[in-house]
Amino acid sequence: MSGEASAEHITWRAMLQRVEEQVGQRNIARWLCEHASGCDADEFSEVLDELVSERSGQQLHDMLQRYATGEPLQYVMGRWAFRQLDLLVDKRVLIPRPETELIVDIVKNYLGAKREAITLVDLGTGSGAIGLSLLHELPLGAATVWMTDESEDALHVARANAAGIGRPAIGARFAHGNWCDALPAELVGVCDVVVSNPPYIAEGDAEVEASVLQWEPSDALFAGVDGLADIAQIVQTVPKWLAAGGMLVTEMGYTQASAIQQLFSAAGFTHVTVHQDLTGRDRFVSGIFG
Repeated sequence: MSGEASAEHITWRAMLQRVEEQVGQRNIARWLCEHASGCDADEFSEVLDELVSERSGQQLHDMLQRYATGEPLQYVMGRWAFRQLDLLVDKRVLIPRPETELIVDIVKNYLGAKREAITLVDLGTGSGAIGLSLLHELPLGAATVWMTDESEDALHVARANAAGIGRPAIGARFAHGNWCDALPAELVGVCDVVVSNPPYIAEGDAEVEASVLQWEPSDALFAGVDGLADIAQIVQTVPKWLAAGGMLVTEMGYTQASAIQQLFSAAGFTHVTVHQDLTGRDRFVSGIFG
């Protein structure tokens, strides 16, 4: 597709059909065209018979070239949805995935009627998807969420996403460092919930898609020969940061439930529970401490 779309006097309706023929999937073609037009789904329907501007045509051309190389659609667009948020994503962070979304519900269900002075920690926050969703969905001003990451690049993305959610971001705090080492001493023994989606893939795992290996940050994916190295460290170090009855919940690989339950129990957690994701696979483990 030429980048000189406006010179052809082509409408968005015709452009959408052309892009669909090129990429082979209507939903992807629609997302790309919506993004290039600067419209959301409802607005795009209203501009289908308007002409594509030269600027929008060039942006669409550039995105299609990147997508043709195998770059993930989420990075090509630079944004992706997670629960109620539209997040900035690029190669500095993992792509937010729908199976992770239920971890927010686990935390909200645990908090129940608690609606003030909530202290939460999102270890290895990446794009900020989990921590910012909690801030966005809990009552305004009810929670402080500490979002940590060992990657300064990831924290830059999370901070940008915090700015994008507006007023709920008043509860956002950021800390650079390795897991609990990033947290200030004032949080010892006062955290209501610690949540994490850490690396949990075993090195050499044959199930990892080639595009994930090529494009997504490896240090956010792999955790030693069995995939448990980071989760083990988190489970062992989190207890001192939790208030009495505080909860740790972590995402995991769908085959790791038994091993991680044992780690939780050995660290003194009770009510250790395995939770399923949207596909019915074991995806999270939670436990209560103290």
